[in-house]
Amino acid sequence: MADPRVINGGGNEWYTPPQYIEAAREVMGGIDLDPASNDIAAQWINATSYYTITDNGLAKSWEGRVWMNPPYSQPLISQFFEKLLSEFEKGTVSEAIALTNNNTDTAWFHQVMRDVQAVCFTRGRIKFLFEGTNKKASPTQGQVFYYLGPAPQRFVEVFSQFGTCLLASPNPLP
Repeated sequence: MADPRVINGGGNEWYTPPQYIEAAREVMGGIDLDPASNDIAAQWINATSYYTITDNGLAKSWEGRVWMNPPYSQPLISQFFEKLLSEFEKGTVSEAIALTNNNTDTAWFHQVMRDVQAVCFTRGRIKFLFEGTNKKASPTQGQVFYYLGPAPQRFVEVFSQFGTCLLASPNPLP
């Protein structure tokens, strides 16, 4: 396996440490779906349902409370957020917390920021787990959690332990 610290080299298997999953569970009361998972991460995410790369979560239905740490490569990151935002707008996703690198200069980031209710920029970089080892590694940039749902203040209260959280204001611009 390639050194995971070489984040921009295209690796997509970064496992979110359990303390962030527990915070998401605390905000949402549970996790119904993890649409961008695998059998390893699913063990501690413990969502009611999850999709792996072979399931193609983008082609499946999404419902309920969603935890999402999507692949960070293009076009997948944009496609996963398009799906999440669409399902939330339709009402099939009732609440969601997503995690990505804080790529504030990208088009997808600005699209997501127009639609979320709150965000949390992490203090320091998350030390992600990676497959088959006890090793942890941090990407070359920081991370951000995004919140969609009816309890943005609760998200801010819980996630403020990890960094600077902000309530988003509606942005009517296209």
